[in-house]
Amino acid sequence: MLKMSERKILHWVLYLQFFCCFSGFICADVSGDSVQIQVVFKPENCSQKSKRGDLLNAHYDGFLQQDGSQFYCSRSAKRGEPHWFVLGVGEVIKGLDLGLKDMCPGEKRKITVPPSLAFGAQGKHPVPPNSTVIFEVELLHIRRGPRSIEAFKEMDLNSDQTLTKDEVYQHLKMEAKNLKVQKEESYFEDVVKDVFRRNDKDSDGTLSIKEYNVYEHDEL
Repeated sequence: MLKMSERKILHWVLYLQFFCCFSGFICADVSGDSVQIQVVFKPENCSQKSKRGDLLNAHYDGFLQQDGSQFYCSRSAKRGEPHWFVLGVGEVIKGLDLGLKDMCPGEKRKITVPPSLAFGAQGKHPVPPNSTVIFEVELLHIRRGPRSIEAFKEMDLNSDQTLTKDEVYQHLKMEAKNLKVQKEESYFEDVVKDVFRRNDKDSDGTLSIKEYNVYEHDEL
Protein backbone atom coordinates (compact mmCIF):
# COMPACT_ATOMS: atom_id res chain seq x y z
CA MET A 1 0.00 0.00 0.00
CA LEU A 2 1.46 3.33 -1.04
CA LYS A 3 1.44 6.17 1.46
CA MET A 4 2.90 9.61 1.90
CA SER A 5 6.13 10.22 3.73
CA GLU A 6 5.85 11.35 7.34
CA ARG A 7 7.15 14.78 6.40
CA LYS A 8 4.46 15.17 3.73
CA ILE A 9 1.68 14.02 6.07
CA LEU A 10 2.84 16.42 8.75
CA HIS A 11 2.75 19.26 6.22
CA TRP A 12 -0.88 18.45 5.44
CA VAL A 13 -1.98 18.10 9.03
CA LEU A 14 -0.24 21.20 10.34
CA TYR A 15 -0.79 23.56 7.44
CA LEU A 16 -4.07 22.55 5.79
CA GLN A 17 -5.51 22.39 9.30
CA PHE A 18 -5.50 26.17 9.44
CA PHE A 19 -4.76 28.36 6.50
CA CYS A 20 -4.16 26.79 3.11
CA CYS A 21 -5.98 28.54 0.28
CA PHE A 22 -7.67 25.99 -1.93
CA SER A 23 -7.76 26.63 -5.67
CA GLY A 24 -9.76 24.54 -8.14
CA PHE A 25 -9.31 24.36 -11.87
CA ILE A 26 -12.72 25.78 -12.82
CA CYS A 27 -15.72 27.15 -10.98
CA ALA A 28 -18.39 25.95 -13.41
CA ASP A 29 -22.05 26.79 -13.66
CA VAL A 30 -23.62 23.49 -12.67
CA SER A 31 -27.18 24.27 -13.79
CA GLY A 32 -28.53 21.48 -15.96
CA ASP A 33 -25.35 19.41 -15.82
CA SER A 34 -24.56 16.42 -13.68
CA VAL A 35 -21.97 13.69 -13.29
CA GLN A 36 -22.68 10.04 -14.01
CA ILE A 37 -21.49 7.63 -11.35
CA GLN A 38 -20.96 3.91 -11.86
CA VAL A 39 -20.01 1.93 -8.76
CA VAL A 40 -17.50 -0.66 -9.97
CA PHE A 41 -16.76 -2.18 -6.56
CA LYS A 42 -18.12 -1.52 -3.08
CA PRO A 43 -16.86 -3.24 0.09
CA GLU A 44 -19.39 -5.03 2.27
CA ASN A 45 -18.39 -2.84 5.21
CA CYS A 46 -19.20 0.70 4.13
CA SER A 47 -19.91 2.40 7.44
CA GLN A 48 -17.56 5.34 6.80
CA LYS A 49 -18.54 7.53 3.85
CA SER A 50 -16.86 10.58 2.38
CA LYS A 51 -18.40 14.00 2.92
CA ARG A 52 -17.55 17.61 2.24
CA GLY A 53 -14.45 18.72 4.13
CA ASP A 54 -13.00 15.22 4.54
CA LEU A 55 -9.38 14.57 3.60
CA LEU A 56 -9.36 11.80 0.99
CA ASN A 57 -6.55 9.62 -0.35
CA ALA A 58 -7.23 8.11 -3.77
CA HIS A 59 -5.75 6.74 -6.96
CA TYR A 60 -7.37 7.80 -10.21
CA ASP A 61 -7.02 7.48 -13.96
CA GLY A 62 -8.39 10.09 -16.36
CA PHE A 63 -9.65 9.37 -19.88
CA LEU A 64 -11.16 11.39 -22.72
CA GLN A 65 -14.64 10.12 -23.54
CA GLN A 66 -14.33 10.98 -27.24
CA ASP A 67 -11.57 8.49 -28.01
CA GLY A 68 -10.82 6.69 -24.75
CA SER A 69 -7.27 7.99 -24.57
CA GLN A 70 -5.72 8.30 -21.13
CA PHE A 71 -4.51 11.73 -20.07
CA TYR A 72 -3.57 10.99 -16.46
CA CYS A 73 -2.64 8.07 -14.19
CA SER A 74 -1.75 8.67 -10.54
CA ARG A 75 0.03 5.32 -10.33
CA SER A 76 2.55 6.33 -12.98
CA ALA A 77 2.76 10.09 -12.37
CA LYS A 78 5.69 11.37 -10.32
CA ARG A 79 6.40 8.70 -7.69
CA GLY A 80 3.17 6.80 -8.19
CA GLU A 81 1.67 7.94 -4.90
CA PRO A 82 -2.08 8.32 -4.42
CA HIS A 83 -3.41 11.86 -4.11
CA TRP A 84 -4.48 13.56 -0.89
CA PHE A 85 -7.12 16.28 -1.23
CA VAL A 86 -9.98 17.86 0.68
CA LEU A 87 -13.40 17.02 -0.74
CA GLY A 88 -15.82 19.76 -1.74
CA VAL A 89 -13.54 22.80 -1.54
CA GLY A 90 -12.23 23.03 -5.10
CA GLU A 91 -8.97 21.10 -4.80
CA VAL A 92 -10.17 18.89 -7.65
CA ILE A 93 -12.53 19.67 -10.52
CA LYS A 94 -16.17 20.22 -9.61
CA GLY A 95 -17.22 16.93 -11.17
CA LEU A 96 -14.96 14.95 -8.85
CA ASP A 97 -16.05 16.99 -5.83
CA LEU A 98 -19.58 15.82 -6.68
CA GLY A 99 -18.74 12.31 -7.85
CA LEU A 100 -16.69 11.30 -4.81
CA LYS A 101 -19.31 12.06 -2.16
CA ASP A 102 -20.70 9.19 -0.05
CA MET A 103 -17.85 6.91 -1.07
CA CYS A 104 -16.26 4.44 1.35
CA PRO A 105 -12.62 3.30 1.65
CA GLY A 106 -11.90 0.52 -0.82
CA GLU A 107 -14.72 1.56 -3.15
CA LYS A 108 -14.07 1.99 -6.87
CA ARG A 109 -16.09 4.26 -9.14
CA LYS A 110 -16.24 5.26 -12.79
CA ILE A 111 -17.23 8.93 -12.95
CA THR A 112 -18.22 10.63 -16.20
CA VAL A 113 -17.90 14.41 -16.04
CA PRO A 114 -19.31 16.90 -18.59
CA PRO A 115 -17.12 19.80 -19.75
CA SER A 116 -18.84 22.38 -17.52
CA LEU A 117 -17.89 20.35 -14.44
CA ALA A 118 -14.43 19.45 -15.74
CA PHE A 119 -12.09 21.70 -17.71
CA GLY A 120 -14.65 23.84 -19.52
CA ALA A 121 -14.55 25.55 -22.89
CA GLN A 122 -10.86 26.39 -22.57
CA GLY A 123 -9.66 22.89 -21.63
CA LYS A 124 -6.47 22.21 -19.69
CA HIS A 125 -3.52 20.52 -21.37
CA PRO A 126 -3.64 17.70 -22.33
CA VAL A 127 -7.46 17.84 -22.14
CA PRO A 128 -8.93 19.60 -25.22
CA PRO A 129 -11.63 22.29 -24.92
CA ASN A 130 -15.22 21.16 -24.28
CA SER A 131 -14.19 17.61 -23.40
CA THR A 132 -16.23 15.12 -21.41
CA VAL A 133 -13.83 13.18 -19.21
CA ILE A 134 -14.04 9.87 -17.39
CA PHE A 135 -12.26 9.12 -14.13
CA GLU A 136 -11.72 5.66 -12.69
CA VAL A 137 -11.20 6.23 -8.98
CA GLU A 138 -10.18 3.98 -6.09
CA LEU A 139 -10.65 5.57 -2.68
CA LEU A 140 -8.02 4.34 -0.23
CA HIS A 141 -8.45 6.38 2.94
CA ILE A 142 -10.74 8.94 4.56
CA ARG A 143 -9.39 11.20 7.29
CA ARG A 144 -11.15 13.80 9.35
CA GLY A 145 -11.18 17.07 7.45
CA PRO A 146 -8.46 19.60 8.24
CA ARG A 147 -10.96 22.23 9.37
CA SER A 148 -13.76 20.02 10.66
CA ILE A 149 -15.79 20.91 13.72
CA GLU A 150 -14.39 17.75 15.32
CA ALA A 151 -10.85 19.07 14.92
CA PHE A 152 -11.86 22.42 16.40
CA LYS A 153 -13.45 20.77 19.45
CA GLU A 154 -10.39 18.58 19.93
CA MET A 155 -8.15 21.65 20.11
CA ASP A 156 -10.58 23.69 22.23
CA LEU A 157 -9.41 22.21 25.53
CA ASN A 158 -11.57 24.43 27.77
CA SER A 159 -14.62 24.28 25.46
CA ASP A 160 -15.03 28.05 25.27
CA GLN A 161 -15.60 28.10 21.49
CA THR A 162 -12.26 29.84 20.84
CA LEU A 163 -8.70 28.65 20.28
CA THR A 164 -5.78 30.20 22.11
CA LYS A 165 -2.21 30.17 20.87
CA ASP A 166 -1.32 27.64 23.55
CA GLU A 167 -4.17 25.31 22.50
CA VAL A 168 -3.02 25.42 18.89
CA TYR A 169 0.59 24.90 19.97
CA GLN A 170 -0.29 21.86 22.08
CA HIS A 171 -2.32 20.37 19.25
CA LEU A 172 0.54 20.74 16.78
CA LYS A 173 2.90 19.07 19.24
CA MET A 174 0.47 16.19 19.71
CA GLU A 175 0.02 15.69 15.97
CA ALA A 176 3.77 15.63 15.44
CA LYS A 177 4.16 13.09 18.25
CA ASN A 178 1.41 10.88 16.80
CA LEU A 179 3.14 10.96 13.42
CA LYS A 180 6.52 10.29 15.08
CA VAL A 181 8.04 13.37 13.48
CA GLN A 182 10.55 15.43 15.44
CA LYS A 183 10.60 19.21 15.09
CA GLU A 184 12.36 21.99 16.95
CA GLU A 185 10.29 24.09 19.37
CA SER A 186 10.88 27.09 17.13
CA TYR A 187 9.10 25.29 14.29
CA PHE A 188 5.85 25.01 16.24
CA GLU A 189 6.16 28.57 17.48
CA ASP A 190 6.57 29.82 13.92
CA VAL A 191 3.54 27.82 12.73
CA VAL A 192 1.38 29.24 15.53
CA LYS A 193 2.48 32.78 14.70
CA ASP A 194 1.63 32.27 11.05
CA VAL A 195 -1.73 30.68 11.87
CA PHE A 196 -2.79 33.67 13.96
CA ARG A 197 -1.35 36.19 11.54
CA ARG A 198 -3.48 34.76 8.76
CA ASN A 199 -6.66 33.93 10.68
CA ASP A 200 -7.04 36.18 13.74
CA LYS A 201 -9.07 38.81 11.88
CA ASP A 202 -10.03 40.85 14.95
CA SER A 203 -6.54 40.58 16.49
CA ASP A 204 -7.86 39.50 19.89
CA GLY A 205 -5.31 36.70 20.30
CA THR A 206 -7.84 33.89 19.82
CA LEU A 207 -9.49 32.10 16.90
CA SER A 208 -13.26 31.86 16.79
CA ILE A 209 -15.06 29.10 14.88
CA LYS A 210 -15.72 31.62 12.11
CA GLU A 211 -12.05 32.61 11.93
CA TYR A 212 -11.06 28.95 11.98
CA ASN A 213 -13.36 28.53 8.95
CA VAL A 214 -14.93 25.21 9.85
CA TYR A 215 -16.30 23.03 7.05
CA GLU A 216 -19.71 21.94 8.27
CA HIS A 217 -20.11 18.95 5.91
CA ASP A 218 -23.20 20.43 4.34
CA GLU A 219 -24.41 19.51 0.89
CA LEU A 220 -22.82 21.35 -2.01
